[in-house]
Amino acid sequence: MPRPILINRCVCSRVLFQDLKDDAEHHGIRSMQELQKVREFGVNCKLCHPYVRRMLKDGTTEFADVITDDEV
Repeated sequence: MPRPILINRCVCSRVLFQDLKDDAEHHGIRSMQELQKVREFGVNCKLCHPYVRRMLKDGTTEFADVITDDEV
């Protein structure tokens, strides 16, 4: 059986969500906009935005399902 594909990074900038989580925790950041001031990500396709918002909300850094802005 094939392994599931995990979504764990911003595709455009190749930044892992775990690295973004570490930055957010280190700087006490709670919003994606604040986090983008510390680290560049999510400026091109923006597909990572709902994942980063979920990460900031509940700490998840790897996703097996596609999520949309409606689900965050």
